[in-house]
Amino acid sequence: MMKNAVVLLSGGMDSATVLAMARARGFTCYALSVDYGQRHHAELAAAQRVAQTLGAHEHRVVNIDLTGFGGSALTDNNIAVSQQPTEGIPLTYVPARNTIMLSLALAWAEVLHAQDIFIGVNAVDYSGYPDCRPAYIEAFERMANLATKAAVEGHPLTVHAPLLHLSKAEIILQGRALGVDFAQTVSCYQADESGRACGVCDSCRLRSAGFLAAGVDDSTLYRAQSK
Repeated sequence: MMKNAVVLLSGGMDSATVLAMARARGFTCYALSVDYGQRHHAELAAAQRVAQTLGAHEHRVVNIDLTGFGGSALTDNNIAVSQQPTEGIPLTYVPARNTIMLSLALAWAEVLHAQDIFIGVNAVDYSGYPDCRPAYIEAFERMANLATKAAVEGHPLTVHAPLLHLSKAEIILQGRALGVDFAQTVSCYQADESGRACGVCDSCRLRSAGFLAAGVDDSTLYRAQSK
């Protein structure tokens, strides 16, 4: 019998690859996206496309408004997305975002009697977010197995982060081998309504460099003036 898994699906290339990996491992995948008020709303439309194309059993979008707190270039229109590489943790870090998303995935996993959650965090070619580090994923899994009815009753949960130690080029090659159409994905922090990328934000730079290193044509749609 196929096991259920909740897959956090942002609509970007990393989460799309993780969904394909979970499907390849034989999981029945329940894709979960979060509309948290992010300025790059086009990624949610991308998530819907990816979920359908890669055969998610179900795709849900949960709404939670983090613009009420702000503190990030992605949730506060008064903070600009940097167009230059920055030192330290960038302004696009959203306070507690992965903790919130993993908690929502955990809640749905319990309802589905799923013991597996997949998340596309990466600690190699990434923006330096503290909630993408291996220690954080391990800590969340420990917490989840202290906090849930399922774990207390002998059904512990595993948080899978299969991209954690891969370079962006390796992620692209892995996704390509599993049939991911990266043209359907949106990674840009300030994509327009059509999903076209700016080509200059941190996420765009990492994505572009990944395609170059992988020797794969970049299928990203860029705004005319940026690429």
